Amino acid sequence: MPRMLDVSDDVRAEIGDAEADRLLAGENAPGTYDCTSCRTPGDSEQERTSTVLFIGDETAVLAFAHSTCLPSQVVQVSEEQLQGAVRSITGDGGAPAAAPSPAAPAAPQQAVLGVTSGLVLIAGELHPALVVEPTGPIARPGATGGFDEFLTLLVEQGFTPTAQVAEVPPVLHGWSVLLAAGQLHAVLQPGAGGAGQVAWWQAHQPLQVTDGWRAAANKTNSVLVLAAPSGTIGRQPREDLLRDALDKAAANGLLVGATMPLAGT
Repeated sequence: MPRMLDVSDDVRAEIGDAEADRLLAGENAPGTYDCTSCRTPGDSEQERTSTVLFIGDETAVLAFAHSTCLPSQVVQVSEEQLQGAVRSITGDGGAPAAAPSPAAPAAPQQAVLGVTSGLVLIAGELHPALVVEPTGPIARPGATGGFDEFLTLLVEQGFTPTAQVAEVPPVLHGWSVLLAAGQLHAVLQPGAGGAGQVAWWQAHQPLQVTDGWRAAANKTNSVLVLAAPSGTIGRQPREDLLRDALDKAAANGLLVGATMPLAGT
């Protein structure tokens, strides 16, 4: 039976016309599926469904999502990240609670970012959040003065200065948070020249999030990403202490934020 699939030109170019036509005809597409974004069931025979192709260096994984959650698109990720997503789906391998990971935040030089997940209360509603803090200063490429320009670089990428954690920050279009089988894999940003998405931050191994965090993410279909300079937030053992540190950073003009949609495999 024909499926109600959306296959973008980018996805079609990667998988070929013949495979795309077989998908649309229902030969290789599932009827029911778990949405790669919100993780709730979908039915490609009854509702518009997007094809999402994740491409690594050697591996490609075709996933499906409600069209209301994600458009059909190609997402470029590292081979290690993609294999980790496959392992997490098949149940092979575990994940640490939290870990820093190398990334290149708005600058070509490599920096080490610490990422902590937590729930943030805003206007009486709990929102899933990722708090990003480098382990050292982030300088602008070519700069020699040693100034920390982490927040400036992020604002140039579209993050919004956050004077107080009292409202949800604006959506940063083109960015997304990659969650696979309930585990955190990466924060994705637009690739150069509009060539899909690339990893801005990625976990060495998939990071476990709490059931409450995952439930809130599925409810809002989005994640708040809050960032502060090195030494501002620290590793807080409880969410109330994390919130206190965020409020202090915001009051001191040391916090930027963005809301990002969920993406995943």
